[in-house]
Amino acid sequence: MKLILLGYMGCGKSAISKSLSHQLNSKRIDLDDYIEKREGMKIADIFAKKGEIYFRKLETTCLEELLDSKEDFILSLGGGTPCFGTNMELINEKSTSVYLSANIPTLVARLLPEKSKRPLIARINDDDLPEFIGKHLFERRPFYLQAKIAVSVDQKSVNGIAKEIVAAL
Repeated sequence: MKLILLGYMGCGKSAISKSLSHQLNSKRIDLDDYIEKREGMKIADIFAKKGEIYFRKLETTCLEELLDSKEDFILSLGGGTPCFGTNMELINEKSTSVYLSANIPTLVARLLPEKSKRPLIARINDDDLPEFIGKHLFERRPFYLQAKIAVSVDQKSVNGIAKEIVAAL
């Protein structure tokens, strides 16, 4: 089975994929890591040197490669991956998609301490972060809601969320 975790940055895709990997005894892949290894540079550098359009095309190509492979895995996506091209259709056609839903206060609490490591929000004033996230979520939610399974991550443990996903499968 190919299990795809999607949702906004800070929702816990990476941590939950690790827990699911143990619970399901399945390989874990992070799409950004896969892209960086394939391209030989960091995501931020790809954006800076080659632009977002190049990155989004590369992201779709890598997603297709993984989804067309014979192996089973748990794949955590970048927050924007489902929102471009036909990525969400492709994901739902070839895998089981799980939307990790988090409310704005949860996301703000998780993202504030690591703001400097997140290029998308690094330059946003702390006081403006809730509004930025809210606007972004409003734009992305229609894509996220196309996932086959939706799980709220608010005030839950990583292992509890993973168990909830396993039960929904």
